[in-house]
Amino acid sequence: MKKIAVVGAGPGGLSASMILASKGYDVQVYEKQGYVGGRNGHFSLGEYTFDIGPTFLSMPHIMEEIFQMAGRDVHDYMDLIELSPMYELQFDGKRVPMFRDRRKMLNVIREHFPGNEVGYQRFMKETRDKMQALLPLLQTRHHRMTDYVSKRALSALPKLSLGKSVYDVLSQYFDDEKLKIAFTFQAKYLGMSPWECPGAFAILSYMEHEWGVFHPRGGVNQLSKSMARVTEEHGGQIHLNNGVSKVHIENKKVVGLQLESGEEVVADEYIINADFAQAMNHLVDDTHLKKYKSDRMEKKKYSCSTFMIYVGLDKKYDMPHHTILFAEDYRKNVNEMTKDLVLSDEPSIYIHNASVTDDTLAPEGHSAVYILAPVPNNYSEIDWDEKQETFKQLIYDELEKKTGFSDIRDHIVVEKVLTPKQWQTDHHVHKGATFSLGHQLSQMMYFRPHNRFQELEHCWLVGGGTHPGSGLPTILESARITTGWIREKEGQPT
Repeated sequence: MKKIAVVGAGPGGLSASMILASKGYDVQVYEKQGYVGGRNGHFSLGEYTFDIGPTFLSMPHIMEEIFQMAGRDVHDYMDLIELSPMYELQFDGKRVPMFRDRRKMLNVIREHFPGNEVGYQRFMKETRDKMQALLPLLQTRHHRMTDYVSKRALSALPKLSLGKSVYDVLSQYFDDEKLKIAFTFQAKYLGMSPWECPGAFAILSYMEHEWGVFHPRGGVNQLSKSMARVTEEHGGQIHLNNGVSKVHIENKKVVGLQLESGEEVVADEYIINADFAQAMNHLVDDTHLKKYKSDRMEKKKYSCSTFMIYVGLDKKYDMPHHTILFAEDYRKNVNEMTKDLVLSDEPSIYIHNASVTDDTLAPEGHSAVYILAPVPNNYSEIDWDEKQETFKQLIYDELEKKTGFSDIRDHIVVEKVLTPKQWQTDHHVHKGATFSLGHQLSQMMYFRPHNRFQELEHCWLVGGGTHPGSGLPTILESARITTGWIREKEGQPT
């Protein structure tokens, strides 16, 4: 039996381990933290449970397919609840629900953005065609420039909206600025500005409106827990509190891992699911690297970060599961976050109020509320020890002034704050860039670190730092590409 060592029990590492264990490989997963999931994990504050990072699932069929590859039905492991509305957007006091249901969505547009109904229908139809062309590119390895002259690639390239931003693309369909924002803010899922994010990523809002937004009972962390369970059912082992301190390399070949305990691990193949830049800077000696040595990693482009407040409340608020509060000058806010690298006086804020849907997350009549404000990553050199309290109070001020959480500070039972500094120090995310390497075209597909890592033999990559990129569906796709490639190398059916 071939032995596979996996560095990190995030969703990429767990989906890869689940698939390979089901095919008979001896899979050993080494995780620094005491829980599975990485940023897709969870934690508790007293009787309140919170997802650390991702708070919804989209494109559930990808997840279903990945579990099927491991001989399992995901619905035996998770109870998925479709959210309707998917989320509610707030502009200048106006509350705008967004629906997957086409009829309801048209009614919303007719009420709030009259005259844009035809543009919405055209966007859904034309983006469906674009999605059919782009999906094979996202589900296929990219390791040779000649891949781009294949028939499939050449037919897809015109669909990439080269030279256009996500905002440019949506401007072809809508004339209302707020409606454009409603279909372009998803660029934040990649930690990017919609005015800079490549136009191909207009598919992000289409994905939600086509396939919906889902909450697993117990939180999105249930995805990682379920994949860990399937891994173990197939004989794989997950070693928590067993971080990797060094990757041993000889003649450009990975030959072993050194754990933080001092133990040495030897395997036939090695999958790295750690934050890519963090792994290159801390696990691999520069002498073994060329393209991804530390000085070159510093010159890469990275996503923004996030300022997090996790708060347990002794009140249940009659607010949607997801609320997104936009700054009045949204473009200014985005530029401050991605270009100027300063804190906004008026941040945009995302509120996850999952207790209205899921009674397992907090005591009866209470709420576990997750609050996120996108902020600059740590290249900004913001002193979070000094700024944390002031910025936290600014966020509470905005919620109390502009949303239905008008008295939230009066009901706090427990609270935890996570700044970009903690993303870097406690969660081992390079410069706190929570969405990993940026998704500029210069860092996509062939130009992103390859799933079969091009610098080292017997080394494979999964997660947001490799192809096809950040976000749970694409991270699962990275595992599908990598595991298929490993099996192909072994002469096994993929």
